[in-house]
Amino acid sequence: MADLLERWHNGELKCDIPVIFSNHREVEKLAAFYAIAFEYVAVAPATRAEAEAQQLARLEAHGIDVVVLARYMQILSPAFVARYPAAIINVHHSFLPAFVGARPYHAAHARGVKLIGATSHYVTEVLDDGPIIEQDVARISHRDQVEDLVARGRDLERIVQSRAVRWHIDRRILCYGHKTVVFD
Repeated sequence: MADLLERWHNGELKCDIPVIFSNHREVEKLAAFYAIAFEYVAVAPATRAEAEAQQLARLEAHGIDVVVLARYMQILSPAFVARYPAAIINVHHSFLPAFVGARPYHAAHARGVKLIGATSHYVTEVLDDGPIIEQDVARISHRDQVEDLVARGRDLERIVQSRAVRWHIDRRILCYGHKTVVFD
């Protein structure tokens, strides 16, 4: 989130950010620093449907046309995803389709992979399975621990997410089927 906001502040991301919705209160300080409205929506398994209804109503009230997930770590319902087709951008901390879901760096370490990656994709009803917008990788070795993978991966995540958001804003992405074409 901080990386995207800094890129926006510096003019690299040419868009309006009227509001930040989050299920984490820590983001409120970032929103205040950049003078962006902040709205907290608690999400729990028992109240997920209610939270999504609140989020959708607030997104509509603010006229939001693209949603960027940054450390949201929740699975969106098919109804939510259907309201924003090819307009919800997620970053996943693995080189998809490998290591879907939670704790991919732990899975990569346990598997002994030599490359880790990050993937930015459009969200669909299927977890971490949407059309891929951008990916990047970093070489690792047997000497690296999970914490090393996480640190390297976070840098990759920032890069692929900012590229995906910029390309979406610039209307450089064409979705067809389960793929994307990104125009130069």
